[in-house]
Amino acid sequence: MMQSKRRILFLCTGNSCRSQMAEGWTRHLRGDVLEPWSAGLEAHGLNPRAVRVMQEAGVDISGQKSQRVEEMLEVPFDFVVTVCGHADENCPLFPGGTRVIHRGFDDPPKLAQAAETEEEALSHYRRVRDEIRDFVTTLPEALNRE
Repeated sequence: MMQSKRRILFLCTGNSCRSQMAEGWTRHLRGDVLEPWSAGLEAHGLNPRAVRVMQEAGVDISGQKSQRVEEMLEVPFDFVVTVCGHADENCPLFPGGTRVIHRGFDDPPKLAQAAETEEEALSHYRRVRDEIRDFVTTLPEALNRE
């Protein structure tokens, strides 16, 4: 009997950057065992720089959409991973046995505000992209230890 994939939701404030990257990396690297989703407390639209740096790494997230967590409260997730402090503090309750785990990452758009060049701005996105990739490579095993 084949076991179904475990559902994982990455949650952040605006579902524009970090949670989108996490969804893309999970589909790309761990799609054999996890069904990734992403959402935000709000929906700010897909961040073009996030799309760009993920494309550089060979992962296309341009087809993903920014959505609000309220749209998926009925989905039976195995795990919800909050990727920013605001989402962690304001995470809604999920039904059933959903495990909520916090793994925060820096906010590239906020860091990029002070950048003097586009390349400097993108460097923040690339660093966080790579940190999220490194985290995703530990899934789902790392979540079972939380």
